[in-house]
Amino acid sequence: MTDTLTQTQVNQTAWAACDTFRGVVDAGQYKDYILVMLFLKYISDLWNDHVEEYRKQFGGDDARIRRRLERERFVLPEGASFYDLYEARNEANIGERINVALEKIEDANRAKLEGVFRNIDFNSESNLGRVKDRNRRLKNLLEDFAKPALDLSPSRVTEDIIGECYIYLISRFASDAGKKAGEFYTPAAVSGLLAKLASPKPGDTICDPACGSGSLLIRAAEEVDSDNFALYGQEVNGATWALARMNMFLHSKDAARIEWCDTLNSPALVEGDHLMRFDVVVANPPFSLDKWGAEHAADDQYKRYWRGVPPKSKADYGFITHMIEIAKRQTGRVAVIVPHGVLFRGGAEGKIRQALIEENLLDAVVGLPANLFTTTGIPVAILVFDRSREQGGANEARKDVLFIDASKEFTPGKTQNVMEHRHITKVLQTYKSRRQIEKYSHCATPEEIAENEFNLNIPRYVDTFEAEEEIDIAALQKDIHRIEAELIDVRAKMAGYLKELGIDA
Repeated sequence: MTDTLTQTQVNQTAWAACDTFRGVVDAGQYKDYILVMLFLKYISDLWNDHVEEYRKQFGGDDARIRRRLERERFVLPEGASFYDLYEARNEANIGERINVALEKIEDANRAKLEGVFRNIDFNSESNLGRVKDRNRRLKNLLEDFAKPALDLSPSRVTEDIIGECYIYLISRFASDAGKKAGEFYTPAAVSGLLAKLASPKPGDTICDPACGSGSLLIRAAEEVDSDNFALYGQEVNGATWALARMNMFLHSKDAARIEWCDTLNSPALVEGDHLMRFDVVVANPPFSLDKWGAEHAADDQYKRYWRGVPPKSKADYGFITHMIEIAKRQTGRVAVIVPHGVLFRGGAEGKIRQALIEENLLDAVVGLPANLFTTTGIPVAILVFDRSREQGGANEARKDVLFIDASKEFTPGKTQNVMEHRHITKVLQTYKSRRQIEKYSHCATPEEIAENEFNLNIPRYVDTFEAEEEIDIAALQKDIHRIEAELIDVRAKMAGYLKELGIDA
């Protein structure tokens, strides 16, 4: 086939392939099988396309073709192609064959894919059932991806479409998995807004210390008007880390450094004895994470918690503190999604919040609508910190904090609310201009925030109260009398009709 595929066609066909596992495997798990198979199908089609191209170019010169293939972005070992597995789909050990093929691909591409498939087992009885059922499901999966509609050759499908299909599937899995999805997906509108608020520039290093499947990092990269940037991420969940690595590969961001680690307890983005520092730091960390390691924070070797140790039952300020500490001094920017409790809770969190405000690091607080996430229906906020506001930075003279209440800027959906382009544009324009708009935004002075005891609850700064329309009691009473008179007349007519029909009222 030579006809090109649209984004919608690829998305729908890939999603239909999930029927193999629905009702059998938990949504939080079957995403791994589908996404790995999509990845394998893509690199196999890409490889085959290049092989054909070199054959046309070099004829039967196999040695020359082989040398060219060795210089590809990746190497597909013999026997490890999707099509090798498709031919073996009726074999009794098909699950084991898939595992071996993935292991070969890892071994041949260690710099880019080492460890990516270690957490996925296509021969798992606990996930995919006993041998007969498992083999049937895997055969169906291979046949689904072998359909002409999922021919992912470069002549039919652009890299952008493949990458966006991957993110589309992740979003659908997040919806299916519900609250379990928080660890791997941020809604596209929210990640897009966060990336734009962070405003990365050419030459920037960009880090997400709780990167999930990597979609937020990719959105941030898209904000850079060139290929001159470097991406870094950290993710604690091994399966989700693997998704992020594949996501980067599918978006041609092979050079991204994504580490599998516990950011708060064992950060892996380090240089010598100190944490690496970045131009832009973005994240949607897990909300109010319990048992995050507070008992060791006071002895943190990187001295991140010098403003105070967050409570052991809520890691929110642990992530915020980490992000600020890894932003470059006097230039770095931080944008982070937080639950509203971060804005006003007292105790240790209140002390840390006060310190950050007094250091003049907080640039903006943006309140978002409720029910944007699959993980929670509560409204959330975005905090923007700007290290150029500290002494010696380009914006050290800026002392106010911009509050934006975008909680009513959404379109209701069947299951979730959606921030559309116009809603996001309004937030961004207000942020860039720092305009004060009645019932929408306000620039608060340091004195004003101090008077509020460093409580950042948005209604304290943006008055959205809508006065109820005054009621004319006399006119209302007049209407009531009129309606009662009409009702008496209607009842009399009804009684007459019933009498004519011989019906006792």
